[in-house]
Amino acid sequence: MGKGPGLYTDIGKKARDLLYKDYQSDHKFTITTYSPTGVAITSTGTKKGDLFLADVNTQLKNKNITTDIKVDTNSNLFTTVTVDEPAPGLKTILSFRLPDQRSGKVELQYLHDYAGITTSVGLTANPVVNFSGVFGTNVVALGTDVSFDSKTGQFTKLNAGLSFSNADLIASLTLNDKGDTLSASYYHTVNLLTNTAVGAEVTHSFSTNENTITVGTQHALDPLTTVKARVNNFGKANALIQHEWRPKSFFTLSGEVDTKAIEKSAKVGLALALKP
Repeated sequence: MGKGPGLYTDIGKKARDLLYKDYQSDHKFTITTYSPTGVAITSTGTKKGDLFLADVNTQLKNKNITTDIKVDTNSNLFTTVTVDEPAPGLKTILSFRLPDQRSGKVELQYLHDYAGITTSVGLTANPVVNFSGVFGTNVVALGTDVSFDSKTGQFTKLNAGLSFSNADLIASLTLNDKGDTLSASYYHTVNLLTNTAVGAEVTHSFSTNENTITVGTQHALDPLTTVKARVNNFGKANALIQHEWRPKSFFTLSGEVDTKAIEKSAKVGLALALKP
Protein backbone atom coordinates (compact mmCIF):
# COMPACT_ATOMS: atom_id res chain seq x y z
CA MET A 1 0.00 0.00 0.00
CA GLY A 2 1.08 3.56 -0.64
CA LYS A 3 1.69 6.11 2.08
CA GLY A 4 -1.33 8.36 1.46
CA PRO A 5 -5.02 7.86 0.64
CA GLY A 6 -4.48 8.46 -3.09
CA LEU A 7 -6.96 10.22 -5.39
CA TYR A 8 -10.73 9.87 -5.49
CA THR A 9 -10.48 7.66 -8.58
CA ASP A 10 -8.47 5.17 -6.50
CA ILE A 11 -11.49 4.40 -4.28
CA GLY A 12 -12.67 0.94 -5.34
CA LYS A 13 -10.14 0.77 -8.20
CA LYS A 14 -8.70 -2.63 -7.23
CA ALA A 15 -12.14 -4.26 -7.37
CA ARG A 16 -13.05 -2.47 -10.64
CA ASP A 17 -9.83 -3.61 -12.31
CA LEU A 18 -10.41 -7.19 -11.17
CA LEU A 19 -14.02 -7.24 -12.38
CA TYR A 20 -13.83 -5.18 -15.59
CA LYS A 21 -10.28 -4.54 -16.83
CA ASP A 22 -9.18 -6.35 -20.04
CA TYR A 23 -12.63 -7.86 -20.68
CA GLN A 24 -13.87 -7.00 -24.16
CA SER A 25 -15.87 -8.38 -27.08
CA ASP A 26 -13.99 -6.45 -29.78
CA HIS A 27 -10.85 -7.23 -31.74
CA LYS A 28 -8.05 -4.84 -30.80
CA PHE A 29 -4.47 -4.52 -32.00
CA THR A 30 -1.91 -2.14 -30.47
CA ILE A 31 1.71 -1.67 -31.44
CA THR A 32 4.22 0.73 -29.86
CA THR A 33 7.51 1.77 -31.43
CA TYR A 34 10.26 4.10 -30.25
CA SER A 35 12.30 6.50 -32.35
CA PRO A 36 16.04 7.02 -31.78
CA THR A 37 15.18 10.30 -30.01
CA GLY A 38 12.89 8.51 -27.51
CA VAL A 39 9.53 9.44 -29.03
CA ALA A 40 6.95 6.69 -28.45
CA ILE A 41 4.42 6.11 -31.24
CA THR A 42 1.44 3.88 -30.45
CA SER A 43 -0.98 2.78 -33.18
CA THR A 44 -4.28 1.18 -32.21
CA GLY A 45 -6.92 -0.48 -34.36
CA THR A 46 -10.24 -1.76 -33.00
CA LYS A 47 -12.91 -3.73 -34.87
CA LYS A 48 -16.37 -3.29 -33.31
CA GLY A 49 -18.72 -5.42 -35.37
CA ASP A 50 -18.61 -3.95 -38.88
CA LEU A 51 -17.02 -0.72 -37.63
CA PHE A 52 -13.25 -0.21 -37.61
CA LEU A 53 -11.71 2.51 -35.43
CA ALA A 54 -8.08 3.55 -35.33
CA ASP A 55 -5.87 6.14 -33.68
CA VAL A 56 -2.22 7.07 -33.50
CA ASN A 57 -0.70 8.45 -30.30
CA THR A 58 2.68 10.15 -30.10
CA GLN A 59 4.33 10.64 -26.72
CA LEU A 60 7.36 12.84 -26.07
CA LYS A 61 9.08 13.08 -22.69
CA ASN A 62 11.46 15.88 -21.78
CA LYS A 63 12.61 15.87 -18.15
CA ASN A 64 9.39 16.16 -16.11
CA ILE A 65 7.16 17.19 -19.05
CA THR A 66 5.22 14.61 -21.04
CA THR A 67 3.33 15.55 -24.21
CA ASP A 68 0.76 13.22 -25.76
CA ILE A 69 -0.77 13.90 -29.18
CA LYS A 70 -3.42 11.54 -30.56
CA VAL A 71 -5.28 11.54 -33.88
CA ASP A 72 -8.27 9.27 -34.50
CA THR A 73 -10.27 8.17 -37.54
CA ASN A 74 -12.77 11.02 -37.01
CA SER A 75 -9.96 13.58 -37.50
CA ASN A 76 -10.02 14.61 -33.87
CA LEU A 77 -6.73 15.82 -32.43
CA PHE A 78 -6.25 15.19 -28.69
CA THR A 79 -3.37 16.90 -26.93
CA THR A 80 -2.33 16.45 -23.30
CA VAL A 81 0.66 18.11 -21.61
CA THR A 82 1.59 16.78 -18.17
CA VAL A 83 4.09 18.48 -15.87
CA ASP A 84 5.13 16.11 -13.11
CA GLU A 85 6.08 17.61 -9.76
CA PRO A 86 6.69 21.30 -10.56
CA ALA A 87 6.46 21.34 -6.75
CA PRO A 88 6.59 18.37 -4.35
CA GLY A 89 3.45 16.23 -4.68
CA LEU A 90 1.96 18.39 -7.46
CA LYS A 91 1.06 17.45 -11.03
CA THR A 92 -0.29 19.83 -13.70
CA ILE A 93 -2.24 18.61 -16.74
CA LEU A 94 -3.35 20.71 -19.74
CA SER A 95 -5.62 19.01 -22.27
CA PHE A 96 -7.70 20.00 -25.28
CA ARG A 97 -9.32 18.46 -28.35
CA LEU A 98 -9.54 19.98 -31.81
CA PRO A 99 -11.74 21.05 -33.52
CA ASP A 100 -13.78 21.41 -30.28
CA GLN A 101 -12.74 24.82 -29.01
CA ARG A 102 -14.62 24.32 -25.70
CA SER A 103 -12.69 21.20 -24.72
CA GLY A 104 -9.67 22.91 -23.15
CA LYS A 105 -9.08 22.06 -19.50
CA VAL A 106 -6.45 22.65 -16.84
CA GLU A 107 -6.12 20.12 -14.04
CA LEU A 108 -4.08 20.13 -10.84
CA GLN A 109 -3.37 17.03 -8.76
CA TYR A 110 -1.82 17.11 -5.31
CA LEU A 111 -0.82 14.08 -3.27
CA HIS A 112 0.00 14.26 0.43
CA ASP A 113 0.45 11.65 3.16
CA TYR A 114 -3.05 12.47 4.43
CA ALA A 115 -4.81 13.93 1.37
CA GLY A 116 -5.26 13.60 -2.36
CA ILE A 117 -6.81 16.55 -4.21
CA THR A 118 -7.74 17.05 -7.85
CA THR A 119 -9.24 20.20 -9.29
CA SER A 120 -9.92 21.14 -12.90
CA VAL A 121 -11.47 24.05 -14.75
CA GLY A 122 -12.54 24.36 -18.37
CA LEU A 123 -10.88 27.02 -20.50
CA THR A 124 -14.13 28.74 -21.52
CA ALA A 125 -16.05 31.86 -20.52
CA ASN A 126 -18.49 29.72 -18.48
CA PRO A 127 -16.42 26.73 -17.43
CA VAL A 128 -17.27 23.47 -15.73
CA VAL A 129 -15.32 23.29 -12.47
CA ASN A 130 -14.51 19.94 -10.90
CA PHE A 131 -13.14 19.22 -7.45
CA SER A 132 -12.37 15.90 -5.82
CA GLY A 133 -10.66 15.34 -2.52
CA VAL A 134 -9.74 12.34 -0.41
CA PHE A 135 -8.66 12.70 3.20
CA GLY A 136 -7.35 10.05 5.57
CA THR A 137 -4.61 7.46 5.48
CA ASN A 138 -3.73 4.40 3.43
CA VAL A 139 -6.04 2.45 5.79
CA VAL A 140 -9.20 4.60 5.99
CA ALA A 141 -10.08 7.37 3.56
CA LEU A 142 -13.16 9.53 2.92
CA GLY A 143 -13.63 11.52 -0.28
CA THR A 144 -15.96 13.50 -2.51
CA ASP A 145 -16.16 14.31 -6.23
CA VAL A 146 -18.13 17.40 -7.32
CA SER A 147 -18.66 19.17 -10.65
CA PHE A 148 -20.31 22.58 -11.07
CA ASP A 149 -21.44 24.08 -14.39
CA SER A 150 -21.05 27.85 -14.09
CA LYS A 151 -23.17 28.39 -17.22
CA THR A 152 -26.29 26.75 -15.80
CA GLY A 153 -25.45 27.35 -12.15
CA GLN A 154 -26.05 23.70 -11.33
CA PHE A 155 -24.05 20.82 -9.93
CA THR A 156 -23.59 18.19 -12.64
CA LYS A 157 -21.91 15.64 -10.37
CA LEU A 158 -22.17 14.92 -6.65
CA ASN A 159 -20.35 11.78 -5.50
CA ALA A 160 -18.92 10.57 -2.21
CA GLY A 161 -16.84 7.56 -1.24
CA LEU A 162 -15.33 5.69 1.68
CA SER A 163 -12.45 3.21 1.53
CA PHE A 164 -10.93 0.76 3.99
CA SER A 165 -7.71 -1.15 3.32
CA ASN A 166 -5.38 -3.52 5.06
CA ALA A 167 -2.67 -5.92 3.90
CA ASP A 168 -4.94 -8.27 1.92
CA LEU A 169 -8.39 -6.63 1.86
CA ILE A 170 -9.82 -3.48 0.30
CA ALA A 171 -13.46 -2.48 0.78
CA SER A 172 -15.21 0.64 -0.50
CA LEU A 173 -18.61 2.31 -0.44
CA THR A 174 -19.60 5.03 -2.94
CA LEU A 175 -22.70 7.16 -3.48
CA ASN A 176 -22.92 8.38 -7.10
CA ASP A 177 -25.27 10.03 -9.59
CA LYS A 178 -26.35 12.72 -7.11
CA GLY A 179 -27.31 10.15 -4.52
CA ASP A 180 -29.19 7.80 -6.88
CA THR A 181 -26.64 4.95 -7.03
CA LEU A 182 -25.08 3.21 -4.05
CA SER A 183 -22.17 0.84 -4.70
CA ALA A 184 -20.18 -1.41 -2.38
CA SER A 185 -17.09 -3.28 -3.54
CA TYR A 186 -14.73 -5.81 -2.00
CA TYR A 187 -11.28 -7.03 -3.07
CA HIS A 188 -9.38 -9.77 -1.26
CA THR A 189 -5.90 -11.09 -2.00
CA VAL A 190 -5.94 -14.86 -1.48
CA ASN A 191 -2.36 -15.71 -2.50
CA LEU A 192 0.32 -13.19 -3.43
CA LEU A 193 2.60 -15.80 -5.01
CA THR A 194 -0.02 -16.85 -7.57
CA ASN A 195 -1.68 -13.41 -7.79
CA THR A 196 -4.94 -15.05 -6.72
CA ALA A 197 -7.70 -12.64 -5.72
CA VAL A 198 -11.47 -12.50 -5.43
CA GLY A 199 -13.74 -9.49 -5.64
CA ALA A 200 -17.36 -8.41 -5.72
CA GLU A 201 -19.44 -5.33 -6.42
CA VAL A 202 -23.04 -4.64 -5.42
CA THR A 203 -24.84 -1.65 -6.94
CA HIS A 204 -28.32 -0.41 -6.07
CA SER A 205 -30.23 2.20 -8.07
CA PHE A 206 -32.79 4.06 -5.96
CA SER A 207 -34.68 5.42 -8.99
CA THR A 208 -35.24 1.99 -10.59
CA ASN A 209 -34.94 -0.10 -7.40
CA GLU A 210 -32.63 -2.41 -9.33
CA ASN A 211 -29.64 -4.29 -7.93
CA THR A 212 -26.58 -5.40 -9.86
CA ILE A 213 -24.27 -7.99 -8.28
CA THR A 214 -20.97 -8.93 -9.89
CA VAL A 215 -18.41 -11.38 -8.50
CA GLY A 216 -15.06 -12.33 -10.00
CA THR A 217 -11.67 -13.88 -9.47
CA GLN A 218 -8.20 -14.02 -10.97
CA HIS A 219 -5.30 -16.47 -10.78
CA ALA A 220 -1.82 -16.63 -12.32
CA LEU A 221 -1.19 -20.03 -13.95
CA ASP A 222 2.47 -19.09 -14.20
CA PRO A 223 4.46 -15.82 -13.98
CA LEU A 224 3.42 -14.92 -17.55
CA THR A 225 -0.17 -16.20 -17.78
CA THR A 226 -3.25 -14.96 -15.90
CA VAL A 227 -6.85 -16.17 -16.04
CA LYS A 228 -9.88 -14.19 -14.87
CA ALA A 229 -13.60 -14.89 -14.59
CA ARG A 230 -16.69 -13.01 -13.50
CA VAL A 231 -20.47 -13.45 -13.38
CA ASN A 232 -23.37 -11.15 -12.52
CA ASN A 233 -26.94 -11.65 -11.34
CA PHE A 234 -28.28 -11.11 -14.88
CA GLY A 235 -26.63 -14.34 -15.99
CA LYS A 236 -23.74 -12.83 -17.94
CA ALA A 237 -20.57 -14.90 -17.46
CA ASN A 238 -17.15 -13.76 -18.71
CA ALA A 239 -13.70 -15.32 -18.76
CA LEU A 240 -10.32 -14.34 -20.15
CA ILE A 241 -6.78 -15.58 -20.41
CA GLN A 242 -3.87 -13.17 -20.80
CA HIS A 243 -0.32 -14.19 -21.68
CA GLU A 244 2.77 -11.97 -21.66
CA TRP A 245 4.59 -13.69 -24.51
CA ARG A 246 7.44 -11.18 -24.38
CA PRO A 247 8.21 -8.31 -21.96
CA LYS A 248 5.38 -5.72 -22.04
CA SER A 249 3.65 -7.54 -24.94
CA PHE A 250 0.31 -9.20 -24.15
CA PHE A 251 -2.10 -11.53 -25.90
CA THR A 252 -5.61 -11.54 -24.38
CA LEU A 253 -8.52 -13.80 -25.31
CA SER A 254 -11.87 -13.16 -23.63
CA GLY A 255 -15.39 -14.48 -23.99
CA GLU A 256 -18.91 -13.83 -22.74
CA VAL A 257 -21.97 -16.07 -22.58
CA ASP A 258 -25.52 -15.29 -21.49
CA THR A 259 -26.46 -18.21 -19.25
CA LYS A 260 -30.13 -17.18 -19.43
CA ALA A 261 -30.08 -17.35 -23.25
CA ILE A 262 -27.59 -20.09 -23.92
CA GLU A 263 -28.86 -20.48 -27.49
CA LYS A 264 -27.27 -17.15 -28.37
CA SER A 265 -23.74 -17.12 -29.75
CA ALA A 266 -20.95 -16.36 -27.32
CA LYS A 267 -19.10 -13.07 -27.70
CA VAL A 268 -15.35 -13.44 -28.21
CA GLY A 269 -12.80 -10.65 -27.85
CA LEU A 270 -9.19 -10.62 -28.89
CA ALA A 271 -6.47 -8.12 -27.98
CA LEU A 272 -2.82 -8.05 -28.99
CA ALA A 273 -0.44 -5.41 -27.60
CA LEU A 274 3.13 -5.26 -28.88
CA LYS A 275 5.97 -3.28 -27.34
CA PRO A 276 9.67 -3.50 -28.20
